Amino acid sequence: MRRRGYAPPILALPALIGLAFLVLPLAALVGRVQWGTLWADITSPEALDALRLSVSTGLVATVVCLVLGVPLALLIARAPARTASVLRAVVTVPLVLPPMVGGLALLFLFGRAGWLGWTGWQIPFTTTAVVMAQTFVALPFLVLALEGALRTSGLDYERTAAGLGAGRWTIFWRVTLPLAAPGLLSGVILCFARAIGEFGATALFAGNAPGTTQTMPLAIYTAFNGAGVSQGAAVALSLLLLVTAIAVLLLVRAWRPGQTVSAGVGR
Repeated sequence: MRRRGYAPPILALPALIGLAFLVLPLAALVGRVQWGTLWADITSPEALDALRLSVSTGLVATVVCLVLGVPLALLIARAPARTASVLRAVVTVPLVLPPMVGGLALLFLFGRAGWLGWTGWQIPFTTTAVVMAQTFVALPFLVLALEGALRTSGLDYERTAAGLGAGRWTIFWRVTLPLAAPGLLSGVILCFARAIGEFGATALFAGNAPGTTQTMPLAIYTAFNGAGVSQGAAVALSLLLLVTAIAVLLLVRAWRPGQTVSAGVGR
């Protein structure tokens, strides 16, 4: 009784309906997979192009997020409370913003008629635009995960290392980052998963050119509108994205900070 609490048992009914609403559509997707042609669908030239582009741009976007996100997370974690709350709110905006709006914002900044259009950069509708769109939507995942881990670890160990004569970079590499490693790893995994699943911002800012800007989500959308890869390949790619999402959730659960901290205390 202590474990179940004292909630009215009737609440289990809407809970089960909500669970079914989340699970049944995914089951229906799996049920539409043509298992006999699954391998051929995934390895078709169009599907491979979309898969290759999604993975390569997702990896590049994740590296960019690491380069930009680690210092940003550290800035937020070490800032005064009021400043940190403002910065955290700014970083969170892309999470609640419709991705299409993000793509439009990037277009208005980097497009020919945008604020930086005078530079002559030909960024929109290129592979670089795909990476930038993925970075825009994925960066908050890494920053917020790492910032929480940095805030939890505190400054005591850093102060001790500084008192023993360690320099700032030594403290950063050998104290700060190792303590926040679980949060960093979780953030990287979520960041990569969000990047390869990005659709809206990529569609508006990068377009949908096969082999250049057509990632897996765009290939799936195009197939169900009667062009590009076959619908069988679209379903196969959807299944691949679903498996990737499940794998990401399992990895995040395995490396969540709470487990690592408690294990460290136990030792």
